[in-house]
Amino acid sequence: MQVIPPAPHRVHLLIGCCTLALGALIGWGALFIPSTAGYAGVGPNFLPWVVALALCLCGGLLARQAWTGGLRNVEAPSGAEMGDWRALAWVGGGLLLNAFLIERAGFIVACTLCFVLAARGLRLSKDEPVPQSAWLVDTCTGAVIATPTYWLFTKGLAISLPGLTSTGWF
Repeated sequence: MQVIPPAPHRVHLLIGCCTLALGALIGWGALFIPSTAGYAGVGPNFLPWVVALALCLCGGLLARQAWTGGLRNVEAPSGAEMGDWRALAWVGGGLLLNAFLIERAGFIVACTLCFVLAARGLRLSKDEPVPQSAWLVDTCTGAVIATPTYWLFTKGLAISLPGLTSTGWF
């Protein structure tokens, strides 16, 4: 009888145990949320309990899988041996810029810039030349995605998002 799984599967076991621990931690936190029933008999602690139980179930299944032999019949991952740090810097920079600008420049401008920088990073990760016109195409594409999203949330769902002007349209 094997007590400790073989070395390659210890990482899988660690991932399963950490997922299980995260579920337990969320469940412990849900104990302190009031359970007074709200709309349709569901209280504010319902969703944290669902997430906690789902994580515990997934963590338990991952740990069991690792204990009984790890991932079977899995192909080696494709791609480069190391991550592309330039691409990560562009995508991460876009996310940070979005967080910094969303209150200052508004949702549409911040999300458009985030899209432009993320698209630049993803293009650079392909190790192909990036045409100069990509900046304009990405800016237009980002604006075409961000503008209706802003209008849907602010006008359709009445959720307040920061705008560039006080009119509520930008």
